[in-house]
Amino acid sequence: MIPGNELLFCALGGSGEIGMNVNLYGCQGKWLMVDLGMTFGMNEYPGIDLVFADLEFIENERENLLGIVLTHAHEDHIGAVPYFAQELGVPIYATPFTAKLVAAKLEEAGILGDVELIVVEDLERFEIGPFGIRYVPLAHSIAEGNALLIDTPFGRIFHTGDWKLDDAPQIGTPATSEELTKIGDDGVLALVCDSTNVFNPKASGSEGDVFDGLLEEVKRHNGRRVLVTTFASNVARLQTLGEVARRTNRKLCVAGRSLDRIIQTGQACGYLTDLPEIVDPETAMDLPRSDVLIVATGGQGEPRAALARISEGNHPIKLEKGDVVLFSSRQIPGNEIAIGKIQNRLADDGVVIVTDRQSHIHVSGHPGRPELEALYGWIRPDILVPVHGEIRHMREQAKLGLSCGIPKAVFQKNGDLVRLAPGAPGKFGEVRSGRLVLDGDIIAPADGEAIVMRRRIAFNGVVSVAADRKGNVEVAAIGLPLDEDYQAFIEEARSDVAQALAKSKKADHADRVEAARLAARRAATRWSGKRPQVQVLLLEN
Repeated sequence: MIPGNELLFCALGGSGEIGMNVNLYGCQGKWLMVDLGMTFGMNEYPGIDLVFADLEFIENERENLLGIVLTHAHEDHIGAVPYFAQELGVPIYATPFTAKLVAAKLEEAGILGDVELIVVEDLERFEIGPFGIRYVPLAHSIAEGNALLIDTPFGRIFHTGDWKLDDAPQIGTPATSEELTKIGDDGVLALVCDSTNVFNPKASGSEGDVFDGLLEEVKRHNGRRVLVTTFASNVARLQTLGEVARRTNRKLCVAGRSLDRIIQTGQACGYLTDLPEIVDPETAMDLPRSDVLIVATGGQGEPRAALARISEGNHPIKLEKGDVVLFSSRQIPGNEIAIGKIQNRLADDGVVIVTDRQSHIHVSGHPGRPELEALYGWIRPDILVPVHGEIRHMREQAKLGLSCGIPKAVFQKNGDLVRLAPGAPGKFGEVRSGRLVLDGDIIAPADGEAIVMRRRIAFNGVVSVAADRKGNVEVAAIGLPLDEDYQAFIEEARSDVAQALAKSKKADHADRVEAARLAARRAATRWSGKRPQVQVLLLEN
């Protein structure tokens, strides 16, 4: 679809879910993409690490796509770039910190020279077709979090990206209330806004307060080895932990490649330049327990991250009874079981665990209700478009915005085509949306046969049958709860399949395969109560 003399909005990811953000703006025949993110695979996708938005709609419109503007460097906003940027074939715009992390991803993928990456210095305004764009710095849990102020012939859009309010952010200088009020004074047609924490009745809190909380907590455990796990991308938190180490006379040790990468990138962009000297894990283990502060990845239960390996005893860093682990992060929904496994292993070893429920050692990077209400008052848009949230979050933010005096709110989901202007704003159509998965080296549909079959096998197991015209039958089973009954099942299943094939001797090949399949499955159900997937190889020669 080619936009006409109108202003359109369409989310392909991030509306109806938290993560995988991909947003499109259409105007005068052209499209602009804001962010190109991914999410991580959950139990619903066995064997899958990365999940992407299905970009079929904009891929079909790529001759009308002008560029991709990235708001910040979290994976749910940039993670899909190395997988789709070359195919989309348009310039990518980013601020320096984000651009360096994206460039590293492109280089790792071997396509750095094939993608035009434009670094936007000093937040200067730039033009992309009918869109005039300016970055507006807002606080978030990463360096260079930004909103976008997008000028169009039909009015201005304030696209928040991920944000919060913070008077002491530790890193960066967010726009002030006066600056945001001035934007509102000049007129804003639509506020496209983060919905993540709309149910939180309190403000998200300040990184400055987290500094005080972490300093107090580390001091309280004087004489013990302390490890802090946090999001690697939270440059402000790393700055805080460096200063905490300095003030408590501890050496700083960093464990995790993503932490190394963020520190290196941050320092190249002028951040984290006053971190204390970082010692390696081997040196840290030779120090007295009270003389080291360890920062490690893995607070979300990632099985290959440093904290998981430490908890399993498979890492140079060792924790002993009485040592302390501070979880300076929140549990992302869906990660509770994985995090719990790590915490249980640590607790079994006598390690003391402290989370943000016990001590003020973490704050969110997303706005609570007071912050949303404040932004509404400063920006004063004609239209509110909630994004970045599950359905319940976006519905609630629409209600909140209307109650605060915003004239109109548009609820939309991935794939909905929304006309913002001219005329009354609202949905007028739908385009294809969905999910893709990275399965090995192949990007495939999330609802494709491979994933569906893998899910079925995970629940019910698989039985394989091989047979020929001479009556020879072999049966094998994987994933059925048979144990000592396995051989007895095999013999009965062989007999059942042989009988079924004998009865269907004159049938065509497909019918004989189906007869064998049903016979094997019925035998498996009798013996195990499961309904496994059955593969049949029938040799007719």
